[in-house]
Amino acid sequence: MEVIAVNWTELPPELIQTISEKLTIYSDYLRFQATCRRVRSSIPKSPSRLPPQLPWLMLPQSQSHQSRQTFFDLSANRVHFLHLPEASNHCKRNCGSSHGWLVILDETPYVILLNPLTRAKIHLPPLFTFPNVVSFNYFEVGREYTLSSLQGGGGDRFYRNLRQMRDSFIKKIVLSSSPGKDGGNFIAVAILNQTGDLAYCRNGDIGWSIIEGARSYCEDVIYNNGLFYAVDKGGAVAVCDVGGVGDLARVSVIQTPMQLGGDMQYLVSSGDELLLVTRFLGLEFGFEPDQPHLIYRTIRFEVFRLNWNGTQWERVRSLGDKVLFIGENSSLSLSASDFPGCVSDSIYYTDDYSEDNYDDVFGEHDSGIFSLYSDSIEPLPCYPRNLHCRLQWPPPIWVTPNPC
Repeated sequence: MEVIAVNWTELPPELIQTISEKLTIYSDYLRFQATCRRVRSSIPKSPSRLPPQLPWLMLPQSQSHQSRQTFFDLSANRVHFLHLPEASNHCKRNCGSSHGWLVILDETPYVILLNPLTRAKIHLPPLFTFPNVVSFNYFEVGREYTLSSLQGGGGDRFYRNLRQMRDSFIKKIVLSSSPGKDGGNFIAVAILNQTGDLAYCRNGDIGWSIIEGARSYCEDVIYNNGLFYAVDKGGAVAVCDVGGVGDLARVSVIQTPMQLGGDMQYLVSSGDELLLVTRFLGLEFGFEPDQPHLIYRTIRFEVFRLNWNGTQWERVRSLGDKVLFIGENSSLSLSASDFPGCVSDSIYYTDDYSEDNYDDVFGEHDSGIFSLYSDSIEPLPCYPRNLHCRLQWPPPIWVTPNPC
C-alpha cells in the first residue's frame, strides 16, 4: 500500500475545518491542532461541538506546593498535566464536578466553579448566603460561622470554623448545564450535609434558596430534561422543578418500595432510563507498626432501573455496553464502545464519602472498577503506576473534558 504524505501547509482552510469537525475526542482535537501553524489558524482554539467525553480522573497532588494538576486519561492510557493553581493547594476541596467544571471550596466563604481546560472561573453565592447560616464573622476565630438546624434562624444553633465549613457543610454541588454554554443560564443544586436539605441558585443570584419539600433526599442529585432528581437513603425520588425565574421550586415525590441494605445511593440518567446504583461498604482491619486501623472499603454494587409504570426499582443484572462513573462527580453513563480503554458493563467509582479515611494516613483511596458480569473489583489502571495517589487529600474525582 502506498503511503501518501500530507503537507498540511498546502491544504485549504475549509478542508482543515471539515477534518476538525470529524474529530469526536477532545485529546484528538488537541493533537490535530498541534500539527502546524496553518491548522491552528484554521480551526477554533476550542471545539464548540463535541459529543459526551470520557471523563479524566483528577488525581491528588503528591506535593502541596505544585501549581499543576494531574489528570489520567483512560482512553489514551496516559497522564495530562494542567497548570491549575486555582485547584492546586491542599487547602482546597473539590465539592463536585459537573459538565466539565469543578466546584472548589477553601477556607473562605467563596464557592467557585472552575473549568480545568480553560481556567474560566465563576463565583456562586458564598457560604454565608445559605438560609441556615445565621451569621459569619472572620473575627470569631474557631467559630466563624453560626448555623441553625432550621432555615431562617430557628431551631438549635451551633458553630463551625472555616475548615469545618469547607470539609463538611456541602456534600456535593450539581449543575444543570455547562456554565460556558447557553449564555450561562445554568442552575446549581447543593446537597447540605448537616440538615439533609437541598439548596439551589441560578447564575447571577446573590444567595441560595432551600428546595422546600425535598429534605432528606440528600444521597445524590442529577439533572435530566429540565428537572433535578434527588434520592433518599431508601430509594424514594424527589423530582424538583426549579427552572422558573421568580417562581418557588416545585417538588413531587416518587414513592418506591424501600431499598434496604445498601450504604450509599447514586442516581444515573442513562438514555431514557433512570438508574439507582447502591454501594455496599465493608470495614477493613489492617496493621501499621504499633498502629492498628479500620477503614471503609467498597465491596460491591447493585444497579436498579426505575419502572415508571409501577414506580418501583427493578434489579439490573447487566448494563450491556454501558459504563457508569460515580463519586463526587455528577453521575454519568456512557457507551463503552465509543471509547477505547473503557470496560463495558462496569462501574468506575471514586471515594466520596469517608472523611475519616483521610484522617488516618493508611491504605489507599476507595476507587476502582466494579464488573457487574463477574461481581468483582479491579484497581483503576492509573494506580499501579502512580503510587503517589495514595494517602493524599482531596481524593480523586472524575472530570469530563469540556472546553466550553
